[in-house]
Amino acid sequence: MSSTKKGPWTILSQEDVYENPWIRVTHHEVLTPTGTPGLYGLVHYKNLAIGVVPVDAEGHTYLVGQYRFPLDAYSWEIPEGGGSHGVDPLDSAARELREETGLAARHWRKLLEADLSNSVSDERAVAYLAWGLTAGEAEPEATEELAVRRVPLAEAFRMVAAGEIRDALSVLSLQAVRLLQLEGKLDLPD
Repeated sequence: MSSTKKGPWTILSQEDVYENPWIRVTHHEVLTPTGTPGLYGLVHYKNLAIGVVPVDAEGHTYLVGQYRFPLDAYSWEIPEGGGSHGVDPLDSAARELREETGLAARHWRKLLEADLSNSVSDERAVAYLAWGLTAGEAEPEATEELAVRRVPLAEAFRMVAAGEIRDALSVLSLQAVRLLQLEGKLDLPD
């Protein structure tokens, strides 16, 4: 039996057990870093997670509400979606912002890159701050039934603190904006 090292883990065998256009699930039989036999399931994401915190001239942001099937719950989030790995993440962010809110932005700043659930998946995310906004018509995907709310940034921060916004990329991104604000670095020149 041949094996492959992956960091301190040894992969004894692996099998793709499920695949769709968005993910692939791989079952691994492994030796753990301590040498004991084990199993490891890995969810591979075929797209990059993209998030946008749009901020208008009055210091408001836009939240997107939608039902999330995996959680069987309604969720308020920043505008977000997926971007192909071969596409500039900023282009994907501009597309997601337009699709979900109808907004376009003249100015962009990368907020963060993150691994969203690194114990079971390789999902990576990039989030941006967008300002200099102009309104247009939203173009949601056929699978999306969205509500859009314009709220003061302070209200979005309160929603995070109160657990009303729970989506990981939204929490990370809004907290990154809050940190910029607290450090006096949230300068949004037009």
